[in-house]
Amino acid sequence: VGRVNTGDETISVARMVSPGGWVEPAQSPEFQEMSVVLKGVLHVETKQGIYEVKTGQAIILDAGEWVRYSTPGEAGAEYIAICLP
Repeated sequence: VGRVNTGDETISVARMVSPGGWVEPAQSPEFQEMSVVLKGVLHVETKQGIYEVKTGQAIILDAGEWVRYSTPGEAGAEYIAICLP
């Protein structure tokens, strides 16, 4: 769901599968983002600290907040990313 797949610009929902050792470049997105971990552990680094978001947990980040996502564990992670522009 989102602008690319459905033309909806009010929400974006994506299933993410990140391999072990993956690191996303840091960003400050212009939208609120919620990540819900389905499997594994997602590391979320913000200016307030590093959070380990585990299976069954979620994290919410405000628009404009500096963030870097990674999956340093060998198993990686599967999660749902929900973005609200």
